[in-house]
Amino acid sequence: MNKIKVLIIDDSAVVRTILTEALSTDPAIHVVGTAPDPFIARDKILELKPDVLTLDVEMPRMDGYELAGHMKNDSRLRDIPIIVITSRTGEKHRARADQIGIEHYIGKPYQEVELLEAIQSVVTGFDPLATRTMGTTTIIEEGGVD
Repeated sequence: MNKIKVLIIDDSAVVRTILTEALSTDPAIHVVGTAPDPFIARDKILELKPDVLTLDVEMPRMDGYELAGHMKNDSRLRDIPIIVITSRTGEKHRARADQIGIEHYIGKPYQEVELLEAIQSVVTGFDPLATRTMGTTTIIEEGGVD
């Protein structure tokens, strides 16, 4: 089985290191690279051809939303799923991400399992949380609720 190739884009070297270490513990994931800003990321995306990106919103020179918007308007890049990881968790920020077409939005602090499940979900289309929820619903429907 091919590993999921992830490119991490964040202006914080500490965050890039933490994400790389966390994702590297999953045998199904390979971190193919990191980028400290969207300008460097554009070249790495074309060179490394990742299956998914993790993207910070607040970065100097160009924010994550702007990079995501450029990607969604570029036929070579629009199908690469984007997972935003940010401390900006307000409704207006999530609405902007939805408008751009960002596939998944995670607020900081986040749980490692949440990120791993998000990566699996956006790449394979399989959502473990939805499956667990559907499983519970099925049990209730079959057994009935008094």
